[in-house]
Amino acid sequence: MITIGIDPHKRTHTAVAVDDRRRKVGELEVVASPTMTRTLTDWAAAWPSCRWAIEGSEGLGRLLAQQLVADGQTVVDVPPTLAARARLLRTGHGRKTDGIDALSVAEVAAERDDLREVATDTNTVVLRLLSDRRKELSQQRRRAVNRLHRHLRDLVAGGAPTRLSADQASAVLGRVRPADAVTTERKHVARQLITEIRRLDKDLADNRTRTRAAVAASGTTLIEIFGISEVIAAKILGHTGSVARFRSADAFANYTGTAPIEMSSGDAVRHRLSRAGNRQLNSALHLAAHVQRIHAGAGQDYYRRKIREGKNKKEAMRCLKRQLAKVVYRHLRDDHQRALVAAT
Repeated sequence: MITIGIDPHKRTHTAVAVDDRRRKVGELEVVASPTMTRTLTDWAAAWPSCRWAIEGSEGLGRLLAQQLVADGQTVVDVPPTLAARARLLRTGHGRKTDGIDALSVAEVAAERDDLREVATDTNTVVLRLLSDRRKELSQQRRRAVNRLHRHLRDLVAGGAPTRLSADQASAVLGRVRPADAVTTERKHVARQLITEIRRLDKDLADNRTRTRAAVAASGTTLIEIFGISEVIAAKILGHTGSVARFRSADAFANYTGTAPIEMSSGDAVRHRLSRAGNRQLNSALHLAAHVQRIHAGAGQDYYRRKIREGKNKKEAMRCLKRQLAKVVYRHLRDDHQRALVAAT
């Protein structure tokens, strides 16, 4: 079996092929263009049995990975951290070139059989795009509101209410009567910011509508969990991808950063908060856990039980998030099994 590692860049991609004994048997650099996939597959035709490994198939190598999969090739994703570790362990005093990087990717893929296989984009990609776009729009709106607050503070004594809508800001601004050129210009800038906020509100509403439709089309049961809305469900589904890549609920919790990290030594057994994992998934679970904590139900009962056991509020919240990760995993796993049965 020949393994072809690829180090992708914006303008070029470097491919290195290794055999079963990790010996380099070929290297090729191609320009990122409409013909790059055909050039690579024609070059690889010299080896009847081969598979492809791309460093960061969700980043610069995404287009090439999807084109190879569409061409019927087997493609695995090699995390950049693994490729970097392999490069540092090689001889050569840490030299770094595109060829060396591609060789490291190929060596990692040839050595490991637990790498994620790249699949054709599905509805989960749509959900991730919607979720990521909503985050961008929310950040833009927050910045626009903060700038508007700054101008209103200089136009109106006491400023405006903290939770400010475009209509409220417009009403406040309507009572301002400029007395000089500076005030006139400041009011004009504030009007522009209100217009921007109205546009962002419209885009956010459209995003929610499209998200609701995409979540319904996915057939997920996540929205049956109290505290998980369509927006949170879209973030979970989009950033999880295929749940089949997680061997257990513990593996999923580790990926979401909700599983504590053991820091034991000798007879001392300790755990610390995980700062690793997918932070978007961690954020989604935190929001859902917060909703469960403040409303009556099983989640609030569990949280209060942990408080009675002696945990502080932050520790009890982490426990609730960990339990919620288990519940989310079970729903994702059961949904996946139903989809497989329906497809047969």
